Amino acid sequence: LAGVLDDCLCDIESIDDFNTFKIFPKIQKLQERDYFRYYKVNLKRPCPFWADDGHCSIKDCHVEPCPESKIPVGIKAGSSNKYSKAANNSKELEDCEQANKLGAVNSTLSNQSKEAFIDWARYDDSQDHFCELDDERSPDAQYVDLLLNPERYTGYKGPSAWRVWNSIYEENCFKPRSVYRPLNPLAPSRGGDDGESFYTWLEGLCLEKRVFYKLISGLHASINLHLCANYLLEETWGKPRWGANVKEFTRRFDPAETKGEGPRRLKNLYFLYLIELRALSKVAPYFERAVVDLYTGNGHEDAESKALLLDIFRDTKSFHMHFDEKSMFAGDKKGAKSLKEEFRLHFKNISRIMDCVGCDKCRLWGKLQTQGLGTALKILFSEKEIQSLPENSPSKGFQLTRQEIVALVNAFGRLSTSIRELQNFKVLLQQTR
Repeated sequence: LAGVLDDCLCDIESIDDFNTFKIFPKIQKLQERDYFRYYKVNLKRPCPFWADDGHCSIKDCHVEPCPESKIPVGIKAGSSNKYSKAANNSKELEDCEQANKLGAVNSTLSNQSKEAFIDWARYDDSQDHFCELDDERSPDAQYVDLLLNPERYTGYKGPSAWRVWNSIYEENCFKPRSVYRPLNPLAPSRGGDDGESFYTWLEGLCLEKRVFYKLISGLHASINLHLCANYLLEETWGKPRWGANVKEFTRRFDPAETKGEGPRRLKNLYFLYLIELRALSKVAPYFERAVVDLYTGNGHEDAESKALLLDIFRDTKSFHMHFDEKSMFAGDKKGAKSLKEEFRLHFKNISRIMDCVGCDKCRLWGKLQTQGLGTALKILFSEKEIQSLPENSPSKGFQLTRQEIVALVNAFGRLSTSIRELQNFKVLLQQTR
């Protein structure tokens, strides 16, 4: 792969160098820190779109939840919006005041009305979300240590996995059913169609709808790269050996094996990387404020984590070929608003489809990476709110929960890893020729 990407003024070589020498080593270190390694997720939510296929019984599909005793006290104690020491210490006082206020206001309200108010508040909160968020208070939501449950090939494949991706592409990307998308490299093609008619049609779409498709395709490519790079190569005497599977990589990305589709998928991965990189550079002012601590309860660790995060933000700002999100939703106000809402709801639907993934480990990483991208989109479309943040108090206009912060960093970490793995596969392919 080489040259300039479509729909932006950035070339692949610049991204490779920037990622390899600046971002990848630092984001790896950041993901190992306590604040970012524990992610709370509900893996038992039912699939909202079709009858459950039953969960994958392969042992590598299993996710090991983290015992309560291992979770840092600051993470366990804080509610979803609290990530500073002051916020955690003042929580009991706030709860007490809140109870008094509600008691005063609601003395004449029925329970039904109170529930309605809570629902309205939840609805208001969800208006800027691009993802269906797990309810962290659910008894089924558990903390998972991401370092102990790495994303890798589990053996989950076949009709159940294809159904998820087909639903994402066929029902949620902006396209009429009459336009064929050559999705699965193993599926037989329809007659003589090599997929070119799809791309001719895609180029005729407006920028926003093209971007949406590229984001989903890039996420798909990134996930496939992780599975090829961390593949179960052999299992002798109960000792598994994981590593790069060149044959699997070729099957998924080689132009000859995929009818020219593979390199397009990889270009979309680079495009997705640019979008999330742009979001990180835009959200920097939010974290530069003293009020945001990345609080785990360990003061020394928290200070180091924040310093490393701010260092990464400095790097993202120094990148000189960012995607310009101002080119999106720039038409007449009414049309742009309607398209943006359609864009948000389509993506939100994709986040709900992640509850239909039959393998727990794939579901965990699917939910996390979708939420990370959803958070990046939320940031890109909240520039004014971020610029007007108060320095010394939590913001009412723009907020990120700890879950969103953890998903944002880990999702970008996965993309950074994908681009690094791509360099490794280039070397391996040269050695096998």
